[in-house]
Amino acid sequence: MSEAAISVSELISRTNNCLLKDQFRLRRRLHNCKSLAEEAKLNQLQRIAADIVRSESLRAARLQALPKVTYPPQLPVSEKKDDIKAAIAAHQVVIIAGETGSGKTTQIPKICLELGRGVAGMIGHTQPRRLAARSVCDRIAEELQCQVGNQVGYKIRFGDHTNDNTFVKLMTDGILLAEIQQDRFLNQYDTLIIDEAHERSLNIDFLLGYLKQLLPKRPDLKLIITSATIDPQRFSKHFFNAPIIEVSGRTYPVETRYRPVSEQDDKDADQLQGIFDAVEELYREPPGDILIFLNGEREIRDTADALEKLKLPHTEVLPLYARLSAAEQNRIFQSHSGRRIVLATNVAETSLTVPGIRYVIDPGTARLSRYSYRSKVQQLPIEAISQASANQRKGRCGRVAAGICIRLYSEDDFNSRPEFTDPEILRTNLASVIMQMLALGLGDIAAFPFLQRPDSRFVNDGVKLLEELGAIPLQRGRDGLKLTELGRKLARLPIDPRLARMVLFAAENGGLNELLVLSAALSIQDPRERPLDKQQKADQCHARFADPDSDFASWLKLWQY
Repeated sequence: MSEAAISVSELISRTNNCLLKDQFRLRRRLHNCKSLAEEAKLNQLQRIAADIVRSESLRAARLQALPKVTYPPQLPVSEKKDDIKAAIAAHQVVIIAGETGSGKTTQIPKICLELGRGVAGMIGHTQPRRLAARSVCDRIAEELQCQVGNQVGYKIRFGDHTNDNTFVKLMTDGILLAEIQQDRFLNQYDTLIIDEAHERSLNIDFLLGYLKQLLPKRPDLKLIITSATIDPQRFSKHFFNAPIIEVSGRTYPVETRYRPVSEQDDKDADQLQGIFDAVEELYREPPGDILIFLNGEREIRDTADALEKLKLPHTEVLPLYARLSAAEQNRIFQSHSGRRIVLATNVAETSLTVPGIRYVIDPGTARLSRYSYRSKVQQLPIEAISQASANQRKGRCGRVAAGICIRLYSEDDFNSRPEFTDPEILRTNLASVIMQMLALGLGDIAAFPFLQRPDSRFVNDGVKLLEELGAIPLQRGRDGLKLTELGRKLARLPIDPRLARMVLFAAENGGLNELLVLSAALSIQDPRERPLDKQQKADQCHARFADPDSDFASWLKLWQY
């Protein structure tokens, strides 16, 4: 018993000695680790200090390179610049509302520059359309006496004209949305200007919801929302009761004349006659260019042909729509002699100022995209425009002299129209929106802070479509909606989810080349032109591509040709 007890005590003693040695070794290793950790921390602090020094020197250099700012005295926004500067300096979000022609689009970036914005990061300035982004960039660069692509640049799809010295960056709202995927906190900007917010496109509504979530995390980021026909109270309430600045007045007065066209069986002919009568009336006024708004390319071509046949003296007729090449679009900015009649779609309704326009003819209609959740079809019906859109069109004249806007509808008709155009999110298929939100990790669409919540029927319709496509699982987990592996692949393709699913399926089954052609054709307007005076010849030329069994085969023949 004693021997056994001695053995146990010796064992305990030896064990304790081993533990002491292990503790000593462990303490020595911990000390070494602590030294290494402190060294790593010191190295990290040194790197941070070096980054701060580089950042400060870069900031000082950018501050020195700020362009000199001057303001045109005749613009109403120039008179309010002190109030605008004070509001931007004191608040993170500012809403600026005012009439079209007041100079908001071109002067607000310059006000920001004068405040020293654009130094810590760029001033991002969004426009709804590429043509507007390019033309506004040209105008600001001209006023700041610098070259496009240097201190002032623009970025559109397939074209980035900015560099490290850029202070003001014009871009489409779609470009800013795309940049969120790589730059979640938008660190490259210290100021954002969301222009033409009244358009309420999907991109604009999505941006405004995202920025509402981002602003508390980026207290240094300034947000300015501007529009000519904005609903300021709604935007102010959305952004924590942000201050509203009204910029009233325009450069020159505009007279409105109502000349309703008769509504007989042939509405197109009546509208064409109404345009002829309005042009004839304006030709009795002092010289000046005329801007006529039309619904689409076909109407523009038909009206242009009809006006050419009138043989108006010293008159040039120019089309303007989004599908025109940049060279064709730039023709409207070139100097000319005599009179010019510009035939434009909605692309000329916002931001883009066609130079020399003194008169506007407004038929009062436009093609508006609408989705039917019952028939599952996205349509482009011609509808009467809202009062806000009509006032935007009216504001396109009166920039160079007193203007006249002739509306081809009655004053009672105008007064009975809705005040604002329905936001796109209330009239479109939401499948693509839901999928992009899930891809960006922004959570459920029902919890996203949209300016106006979409109809639950449209949301449910979008979710069902994504389930059918396999983009989200049929059985939802506790975490709500999540993209499948297939859904993540679909989200990478910048086309409608249904077309994207076709492309991926074709890639798996050896038909990718053909499906790329067909999905491209289904994503755009019909490229086959059929002018009014050459319909028979056009049909003869198009007949060689016709296939009796399939319209899709006709597209492939056309592409191969």
